[in-house]
Amino acid sequence: MNFINDHIEELCENAKLLPLKPGVYLHKDKNGKIIYVGKSRALRNRVLSYFQSTEKHTPKTARLVSDIRSFDYIVTNTEQEALILENELIKLHNPKYNIKLKDSKAYPYLKLSTGEEYPSLSMVRRRESGSKNVAMYFGPYSSTKTVYSIIDTANKLFSLPTCKKQFPKDIGKTRPCIYKQMGTCMGVCTGEVSSEEYNEVIEKLILFLKNDFTSVVKEMRKEMEKCAEELDFERAASLRDSISSLEKLKTKQKIVGSPELEADVFGLYADDIITCVAMLVIRAGRICDVCEFTFSQNEIMDGEAFYSFLADLYKGRDMIPKKILIDPVLFCEDNITESYLAEYSGHAVHLTSPERGDNLALVKLARDNAREAAEKTINRDRKDSDLLVSVAQTLCLEVVPERIESYDISNSGREHTTAGMIVIENGRFKKSAYRSFNITSTFSDDYGAMREALHRRICRAEEGSDGFLPLPDLFLIDGGVGHVSTVKDVLLEHGLHIPVFGMIKDEYHKTRSLTDGDSIISIANNGAVFRFIFSIQEEVHRYSLSRMDIKRRKTVKQSSLEKIDGIGKGKASLLLSHFKTLKALKEASIEEIEKAPRISKKDAENVYRYFHKEE
Repeated sequence: MNFINDHIEELCENAKLLPLKPGVYLHKDKNGKIIYVGKSRALRNRVLSYFQSTEKHTPKTARLVSDIRSFDYIVTNTEQEALILENELIKLHNPKYNIKLKDSKAYPYLKLSTGEEYPSLSMVRRRESGSKNVAMYFGPYSSTKTVYSIIDTANKLFSLPTCKKQFPKDIGKTRPCIYKQMGTCMGVCTGEVSSEEYNEVIEKLILFLKNDFTSVVKEMRKEMEKCAEELDFERAASLRDSISSLEKLKTKQKIVGSPELEADVFGLYADDIITCVAMLVIRAGRICDVCEFTFSQNEIMDGEAFYSFLADLYKGRDMIPKKILIDPVLFCEDNITESYLAEYSGHAVHLTSPERGDNLALVKLARDNAREAAEKTINRDRKDSDLLVSVAQTLCLEVVPERIESYDISNSGREHTTAGMIVIENGRFKKSAYRSFNITSTFSDDYGAMREALHRRICRAEEGSDGFLPLPDLFLIDGGVGHVSTVKDVLLEHGLHIPVFGMIKDEYHKTRSLTDGDSIISIANNGAVFRFIFSIQEEVHRYSLSRMDIKRRKTVKQSSLEKIDGIGKGKASLLLSHFKTLKALKEASIEEIEKAPRISKKDAENVYRYFHKEE
């Protein structure tokens, strides 16, 4: 205790030497690793606050302070520069105690391809820019489920085509499908719908996507009356049904304010176990989306951290409302974030914390959503924890396997041998950590392939590669005694002692038992463990097979290009890398093909003739 007090006193003295200027500070642990990054308009005052009156700290801040052994700082010219630098450093160092926002590029958007003659809706993961990308984006939304639900509703309301035909290129090439006959598609493929008529519908669609239901219904009623006057009763009836559907959809959305109200509302729920922030997205006085952000027990969420989170959150968003309502627990005067958001959005943004009235009721509603999300996460984690405990008990493991890695070998005959590695963390698949290995050894059997894959995986971990850290608590191998023995030999060579079990398939190709190489453990009578192991076996098989198939397809495409005069293995590979797909290469002009690396004009002419010899 004396050591800790003396150390904090030393840090306090060092903090007194800091300048009273804006900047970023970096707290480090005993190994010199950055564990927290923060910003301040006056570095000395902010850093000192960590080491003075420590008894007033929250449990999370107290844990942080106990881990701090030193700190660095970077002075900036302005507070706004400090805000931007702080976000960049958090992304770079991924500190233990900072809240981390999911990369905004991963959030789904709705894309309306307005640059096309017949625009269509699609779900995308990122907004593209540039003169070639003429499109409107809506979002980001909280989940792909929300996006696909909107697309499905929009397609039904406006009778948009849902097929994969490209218009106007495919107009008149095939007979209309059943959706045209059912009246759920306007039938662009028939040639009876001009681009002008189609784009009139798209204008209504845009109003719908902006949640302007009143204007959409108004326009539809006008068109319905016009159709009735012209005795086009079929079209009038269709419009009547669409109006009815819109009215029902409108009543489902919770009204929380006047039609002019556009705001994002943030509410907080926090305890010693979990922190959750909920954001209500309110447009035209209605809640149109709810986004929830959950943080671990180590991640510190206070006013300063929240404003950094806010700046990072809106950095990836298309729509920033003029009003942002913030839970009083998180609110602090911060003109810098307001200025940053105003500059980013191009209009004034007002951050406020309501103390009474309807706006405070909205914040309380956001708090309720945050509490619900936290409870859901805790219950799910508890179930996952119970499942992992059951797995540990079934396999007689010394520790609960928080990280599991599973491996499978796939090949096409004796070619394209690929090892797939999937990762399960805290009972859930972590797809960002999946890896695959192209097997290069001369071994032709699965054992040799498994040996190479595990050896390379462990070597990467020993090299300190982040993509292969940490090592797992348990290896699950798709195979029997021979595969387990192979993996154990590799681990022994590297001085590692990690449990290894093989997933043995029955005659129905299902994993009903596991082996440690010496004994067989049946899991058929343990429903939860059986379903968990079976899902792992299915996922690792799917992943390894998909990676092998990608490799095989690439080889087939490349070998087909090698039949062209002057195109060898190297140039074929460069062509595929440049055009990404064989279809894109086939549709390219001679001039476009010539732009690929190492491709001469003669090569380009040969490639073009090869794909157009029948024309």
